[in-house]
Amino acid sequence: QVQLVESGGGLVQPGGSLRLSCAVSGRTLDYYAIGWFRQAPGKEREGVSCISSSTGRTSYADSVKGRFTISRDNAKNTVYLQMNSLKPEDTAVYYCATSCVAPRAGYWGQGTQVTVSS
Repeated sequence: QVQLVESGGGLVQPGGSLRLSCAVSGRTLDYYAIGWFRQAPGKEREGVSCISSSTGRTSYADSVKGRFTISRDNAKNTVYLQMNSLKPEDTAVYYCATSCVAPRAGYWGQGTQVTVSS
């Protein structure tokens, strides 16, 4: 059974940084593209970033370009999302999933809360 577990969320001041981790078990990481998504209260879920399974090609939402960096460590079966220069509007529950396209993701993590506030 494939499982994804996010960690690394928390409370941070504006301008601060966090690194989220998505640990995958049950299948080797290189089988999947991994996407990060987020959902803020009262808002629809949105895609944040994605990394492909084969080439490692990355993509980012316009709202996070230049501030967030996605990476993967296949040896650790983990994908990371380094978030810098955080803004209050980044506050959301962040999820990782086994696709860059949410409806195609067969597996999701439980989510980790990120709160950016002074």
